[in-house]
Amino acid sequence: MAGRIQDEDVALVRERTSIADVVSEYVTLKPAGSGNLKGLCPFHDEKTPSFNVAPAKGVYFCYGCGAGGDSLTFVMTHDHLSFVEAVERLAGRAGIQLRYVEAGPTPVRAQHGQRQRLVGAHATAVEFYIDQLGTPAARAAREFLAQRGFDKSAAEAYDCGFAPDGWDAMTKHLRQKGFTPQELVTAGLSKEARSGSLIDRFRRRLLWPIRELSGDIIGIGARKLFDDDDGPKYLNTPETPIYKKSHVLYGVDQAKREIAKQGRAVIVEGYTDVMACHLAGVPTAVATCGTAFGADHISVLRRLLMDTDAYGGEIIFTFDGDAAGQKAALRAFDDDQRFVAQTYIAVSPDNMDPCELRLAKGDVAVRDLVARREPLIAFALRSHLSRYDLDTAEGRVGALRATAPLVAKIKDRALRPEYARKLAGDLGMEVEAVIRAVASAASRSGGLAPSMTLAPAQRAAPDANDPRSLVEREALKLALQEPVLAGPMFDSLDATAYLHPDHVTVRQAVAELGGVAAAAGGVGWIEAVRDACADLTAKALVGELAVEPLRVDGETDPRYVAVQLSRLQLYAVSRRIADVKSKLQRINPVTNQDEHLQLFGELVSLEQQARALREQASGGL
Repeated sequence: MAGRIQDEDVALVRERTSIADVVSEYVTLKPAGSGNLKGLCPFHDEKTPSFNVAPAKGVYFCYGCGAGGDSLTFVMTHDHLSFVEAVERLAGRAGIQLRYVEAGPTPVRAQHGQRQRLVGAHATAVEFYIDQLGTPAARAAREFLAQRGFDKSAAEAYDCGFAPDGWDAMTKHLRQKGFTPQELVTAGLSKEARSGSLIDRFRRRLLWPIRELSGDIIGIGARKLFDDDDGPKYLNTPETPIYKKSHVLYGVDQAKREIAKQGRAVIVEGYTDVMACHLAGVPTAVATCGTAFGADHISVLRRLLMDTDAYGGEIIFTFDGDAAGQKAALRAFDDDQRFVAQTYIAVSPDNMDPCELRLAKGDVAVRDLVARREPLIAFALRSHLSRYDLDTAEGRVGALRATAPLVAKIKDRALRPEYARKLAGDLGMEVEAVIRAVASAASRSGGLAPSMTLAPAQRAAPDANDPRSLVEREALKLALQEPVLAGPMFDSLDATAYLHPDHVTVRQAVAELGGVAAAAGGVGWIEAVRDACADLTAKALVGELAVEPLRVDGETDPRYVAVQLSRLQLYAVSRRIADVKSKLQRINPVTNQDEHLQLFGELVSLEQQARALREQASGGL
């Protein structure tokens, strides 16, 4: 195996990697002041954005769950990569050729981490399948695409491929490329036959690569083409270390920027529906992969939509108008309460999916389908009411009992009375009776819609209203963000100048690294301090302090540093003054004259020092 990556190359990767660009592939970021950015944390569910990115410093921190670090840490945590894999991925983005200490300038790594190997196997397999689509044997696959309105350029844009007939054509190809049998089985690309030999999982099928947000291929979807194929209509990659179908949305890699830009996501049911929507001018369409739309899919979309109380957005579900489609739409209403975004449904009047609609009526019809969306709650109420005979008293009462809980579940409480009045009109009942039924249903459910909750606090934070705590915090922020300016003055105040235990731990970590006077700053310095911290709480605090803006208007200068550190020292001196005064009060000046005089002399000196520090601490600020 090749040796470790040279430290200079790791530093160069950090320097040339924009953390905002890396994070933006997964999270929609909005300006948060002082040059920072903010979004919904990708590491835990939350309603209000607490995930902060400081592009100028190259670091991120989440105030909700305590996750923090630099671009390498983010990729390692989010994509479950090793350190070396993360460096190699970001180096590839930046066009940096890495050098390995023991293997010279152009090593061949014999063993990548598992994820990197599995992603590589999928990428190689898809290249193979794409080539096969142009062969005579793939005529049925090309005809299938053409019959659904997709020409050669569309197939190329979505990397459609074909799995040839034969038991192990792809397996042999990947084995020749250096992938092991175990890797191919683990990736879900091959499987063991009854004879024990390795065979292809996909045969005689039209294929679509399934990508995650970053664009890495992690799975494959395959559509049956031939009547004598006794397999399911659609066959997807099984669950693997890198492919979790409940987390994956087909087309999200191509749609993510438009979803963030438009504040809208359109949920369709299949691969061809995604293609049809994108080509018809609805670039925000995505689809689930062999599973129902669920909570994990919601988490992905909420981060892209910046789905918060402040920003909101739209989720538009498209379902067939048949009974199965209506059932799926009503299931979606239950998930609706997990969004702050407004949720809608778009059902074609001809019971056609977007692909069929585009083929029959053109691109405009697909755009119109989305434009004619209606609120999901209105659709859900109408669907429930259709099950009852509203011409009878029994039918109206039954319908009210079925629909009142739906109105009670509406997350926007201001809308509940409006929908209660609408429901009363649809039922032909008195408004007061319907409002009472809704209120009763709300009380039975606690009156609250299910919501995403923040992760429990990771530590007891310092009191935000304590002036001393704020000064300690500002001093540590200067050490992390501006070590060159903080310099020897910061180093002259050791850990005894700090009161909060977490602040003490971070100060001790700085001391272990030789102090800030010897630090060059940047991401490497922040990561070094984090690594030197003795506990997880302090490590999280370092990430928090690294992205929190300094409490200064304009540029940080030596005068501001001097003021803050003078204030910190003044607190330490004032504490010592209080201790000395307390001792003096307990000492008899007659029987313990020498000790009393010594302490009195110290008190005079301390008070003189305190007066000087007050002048420095005022600093005209």
